[in-house]
Amino acid sequence: MKLLLTSAGVANASIERALVDLLGKPISESSALCIPTAQYGHPMVGPGIKPWEFISGNERLPMVDLGWRSMGVLELTALPSIDEERWMPLVRGTDALLVAGGDVLYLCHWMRESGLAGLLDELDETVWVGLSAGSMVLTPEVGEDFIQWRPPSGDLSTLGLVDFSICPHLAPDGRPGNSMAEALAWAEGIDGPAYAIDDDTAIQVVDGEVTVVSEVQWALLTTP
Repeated sequence: MKLLLTSAGVANASIERALVDLLGKPISESSALCIPTAQYGHPMVGPGIKPWEFISGNERLPMVDLGWRSMGVLELTALPSIDEERWMPLVRGTDALLVAGGDVLYLCHWMRESGLAGLLDELDETVWVGLSAGSMVLTPEVGEDFIQWRPPSGDLSTLGLVDFSICPHLAPDGRPGNSMAEALAWAEGIDGPAYAIDDDTAIQVVDGEVTVVSEVQWALLTTP
């Protein structure tokens, strides 16, 4: 799978160019499915207007509204109730998965419950475009600061498709988001490499090679 892990979507021209490179063709010739599931589990997001804004492209975080050839919705909470042959071929045939932010452990839980997590290894050419929690879910751990909802199993691990953790929404002191001091304090509780990225930054991962795409600020806070 090809990964484009963002803090706030395809927020600038550099991240959009990276997306097109990963797709291997223009966005206007590419198909996508958006996944709003993480939004339902976060106390400050959904359900309600926020999932509708994400799905419809009526929000300030560019994902769904980039001019895709086709767009659909993949709601993970619904998948366990329908046969796999009704949705797995759709996912396999889609160029990009656009994964909303929200509650990362809620998203992780439903990725496992739905069977999507087990399918990811088969999606060699698919581009995963994560937004905040949609990026963090692929890391090994998120740290206590980012835990709101807790799964019934008590398992606080995330999927570990990459070997680093992410603190999104890095912002200057006094601005909405996470300050560098807060990011450094968070990183003290993370076992492996940890990045802090602002809303104009993405981390691209292809065949294990990590590239930071940024127009403003990011930092590698810890190394192995």
